[in-house]
Amino acid sequence: MTPVHGGATAPDEPLQLSLLHGFPTARTSAAGPVLAAQLPVARVLLESSLPHLDRPFDYSVPASLDAAAQPGTRVKVKFNGQELPGYLVDRTAESDAGHTLVPLHNVVSPVPVLTPAVLELAGRVAARYAGTVSDVLRVAVPPRMARLEKEFAPGGRLDPALFAAGTAPETAAAVPAAAPAAAWSAYRNGPAFLQHLSAGESPRAVLSALQGFGPAGWPHLVAQAIAAVRLSGRGAVVVVPDYRDLERVEAALLELLPAGDIARLAADDGQTPRYRSFLRLLSGAAGVAIGTRSAAYAPVHRLGLVICWDDGDDLHIEQRSPYAHTREVLLLRAGQEGAACLLAGHARSTETQRLVESGWAWPVEAERPVVRRTVPRVLNTADSFELEHDPLARVARLPGAAWRAAKEGLERGPVLVQVARSGYAPSLACENCREPARCTACSGPLAIAGSSGSSAVPQCRWCSTPAPAWRCGTCNGARLRRGATGALRTAEELGRAFPGQPVITSSGDRVLAGVPDTTALVVATVGAEPVAAGGYAAALLLDGDSLLRRENLRAGEDAVRRWFNAAALVRPAPDGGLVVITADDAAGVGALLRWDPAGYARRELDLRQELQLPPAVRIASVTGGRTAVGHFTQAIEQRLGAQGIVLRTAGPAPLVLAGAGAGSPAAGARQPPRETGEDVRTLMFIPYAQATEATRVMRAVKAAAAAKRSDDPVQLRLDGVDVL
Repeated sequence: MTPVHGGATAPDEPLQLSLLHGFPTARTSAAGPVLAAQLPVARVLLESSLPHLDRPFDYSVPASLDAAAQPGTRVKVKFNGQELPGYLVDRTAESDAGHTLVPLHNVVSPVPVLTPAVLELAGRVAARYAGTVSDVLRVAVPPRMARLEKEFAPGGRLDPALFAAGTAPETAAAVPAAAPAAAWSAYRNGPAFLQHLSAGESPRAVLSALQGFGPAGWPHLVAQAIAAVRLSGRGAVVVVPDYRDLERVEAALLELLPAGDIARLAADDGQTPRYRSFLRLLSGAAGVAIGTRSAAYAPVHRLGLVICWDDGDDLHIEQRSPYAHTREVLLLRAGQEGAACLLAGHARSTETQRLVESGWAWPVEAERPVVRRTVPRVLNTADSFELEHDPLARVARLPGAAWRAAKEGLERGPVLVQVARSGYAPSLACENCREPARCTACSGPLAIAGSSGSSAVPQCRWCSTPAPAWRCGTCNGARLRRGATGALRTAEELGRAFPGQPVITSSGDRVLAGVPDTTALVVATVGAEPVAAGGYAAALLLDGDSLLRRENLRAGEDAVRRWFNAAALVRPAPDGGLVVITADDAAGVGALLRWDPAGYARRELDLRQELQLPPAVRIASVTGGRTAVGHFTQAIEQRLGAQGIVLRTAGPAPLVLAGAGAGSPAAGARQPPRETGEDVRTLMFIPYAQATEATRVMRAVKAAAAAKRSDDPVQLRLDGVDVL
């Protein structure tokens, strides 16, 4: 729909500053080039992150560009004296701008890289997150590689036959004669889910996968679901957190589908391989897109299934505006294109639990007898039975039960040791009460830098203030202990405890995808656990209390997810698999002992609903200078108040967090105060019934504020996981 006064003005027209909310438009002579005979008006979406330019503008189409200027192509236009890139989104017979239009400057490429479905999806994502369509398309459409276009799209027309390894999705050879379903038979509602997919239907499910390795592991579950949807002649999109998961999914798919039917979309692969895969999908040569965040927008033909693995992982959050979450993008896309949806993981996020309780998705879970023979036995060193036999288990770095589990496990295979952090600079805690040690100057966490011994003076990790005479504010104790020993130091200590045994580390810049099934101690930070092909003989989950005490609303939920992900890599209990966790007996530990991720998610969601905290409600954070934040939130409240909508707010409060981005692994952790001390943050809690109108108003206020430039800019984020 053409906006009022869309397009650029001609010289005999008055300069309309209101047209672009304060930006003068380009001028051209009335005697311009000869225009296209049919549909001479092009609607162009500029590649600009400015909110008030987030709409199509009308340009005329010269006859010389008529053939190349097709919807979806990249173009360049003159705008406010500049040459800006953009996408041609539509061709129309006339414009309602009311003045002579500026002609298109150039067609960068005749390849229509922006499909109508992806453009619509980008608009929906921008509306949900109060962002701009251009910011979404920056993620959705990869940068152009001219050489590849010349090779596979001569004349601007993509030819699937030119992709030597490609196979058109319409051909029967692209899919197996029947989709295997052995791994799904162990789950209630699993076979039915595959049957609906094979029949061309669009079921929605939340899968609680039991194993992370072997033929029953989650990559094979994902591959079998994709094979089922390919039987119906439809395509699929799979999004995983990182390259290690991507490699495993691709390997499982190659057992069921031809290589030409699979396209990888991951920034880590480089721009040329990514754009080649994008063109293969765009041409129809490949029918399955797998990758990280950007793969959620893959231009798959006849989309029939979207899959998100481990949606609780922060890596699914785009780290640039509008900070969209892969899960939400795929949910929007499934609804838009009528596709099936599968949200899978070893644990269950509160967001997916909300979808189950609302009836939007069906749970796919294993029965208890299947769980007992598939998962490892779990032991907590902090329960009453273990403490009676080992009174020092609560304070020991490696309790007796954990040491015995490692010793016995090393006789059968590799043993995984999960720690909370890498390196040598852990936070400190009180020796008596285990409360985190805080700086008396800024309340930041105390730590001992480097591998210094106990004689080193602790200092604040925020302001670097030394604390030689520290006293605990809870029990007045004066002795400190390491809250969480890093991976490197843990590896050294275990090497001394188990002489002669190899020690492998996976953390920081050296994250391993897999380890051999030979005897070894594998020390890994949370999220960096490599996979052993035959499963680990045992796993030690250390630093549990450190994970649970993170100052974040989702600390418990995130800790449980990481525990389940590590425990799923261990052999079943009948094969001797054992997991030992060293954490106080909390609700999360109990969920792991019972292997009940759904029960924990249900409990967490009930608490959030009672307190009206996300995901029971949506949340918007407005961050910036105090005056700008005040004006911005006041404008939102006034517009919503006129419609009878009153939002619950918190703030403005001084912003003492910095450095942890939306997708950062450290998101939610306390960070150093900002130098200026001027920034504040206001939180706005939005009921789902009012979310559509509230986000529309926020988007409009954001555009108006950017156009007026009367205040300093503010950051508006929807559903940020690191603001509470």
